[in-house]
Amino acid sequence: MTTKYRVAVIGGTGPQGKGLGYRFARGGHTVVLGSRTADKAEAVAAEVAERLAGVAGAGEVSGASNADAVAACDVVLLAVPYDGHDELVASLPLAGKTVVSCVNPLAFDKRGAHGRVVNGGEGSAAESAQELAPEATVVGAFHNVSAVLLWGEDDYLDEDVVVVGDVVDAKQVAIDLAESVVGRPGIDGGKLRLARVLEPFTAVLISINRKYKVNSGLRITGLEGH
Repeated sequence: MTTKYRVAVIGGTGPQGKGLGYRFARGGHTVVLGSRTADKAEAVAAEVAERLAGVAGAGEVSGASNADAVAACDVVLLAVPYDGHDELVASLPLAGKTVVSCVNPLAFDKRGAHGRVVNGGEGSAAESAQELAPEATVVGAFHNVSAVLLWGEDDYLDEDVVVVGDVVDAKQVAIDLAESVVGRPGIDGGKLRLARVLEPFTAVLISINRKYKVNSGLRITGLEGH
C-alpha cells in the first residue's frame, strides 16, 4: 500500500495547485491548500472537499495561509507562478521538508510559449528552490500535467509523471504521489539538474495543445511492468 502523506500545496488556489490537491486527496492523502490569505484558501478547499464528497477513501482537505500550510505538513508542493517564486520560497519555513516543485519558468510572445533562461542556462526553478531552502530536500515533478485534466472527470490522467532529484527518498515521495494522478507510480528521471529540461518542455506541450486543440501529456515507453 502506498504511503499516505500530508501535503501542503502552495499556490493551492490556482488551477494547477487546486487540481493536484484534488487528485492527491482523491488518492487518500491529507491536503492543506495554501494561499497568501487563509480565507481564499479555505474557500477553495471547501470547493475541493465538495467535489470529493462520496469518494471512498478520500483524504481531508483544508485551507490555510502559506506559512501555516507548510508548518502543518511534511511534504510541500510548490505550484506557484515563476514571477515572485524566489521571494515566496525564501519566506517559507521549509527546513526539514520534502519540497516538490512543479514550477515552470515560461514566457510568451507572438511566436508562442517558450522557456525562460534561469541562471544563465545553468539552473531551473527547482534548483533555485533548493538553493533558497538548503535545509529542505527539493525534487521536481508534475511539470507537464494539464490543469484542465487534473480537475476533469477521468479517474486518472493518461500520461506519466517524471520525477527528478538528488535524494532517492525524496524522489520516492513524488513517485508515490503520482499514483493518485496517473494511476501508477512516477518515473525516476534522474538528477535535480534535469529540471532544466522538464520545466521548459511544458512550452512544447502548450504549442501542441494550441495546434491540435487537446490537453497533451508525456508517456514514457519501454518500461516493462510500469
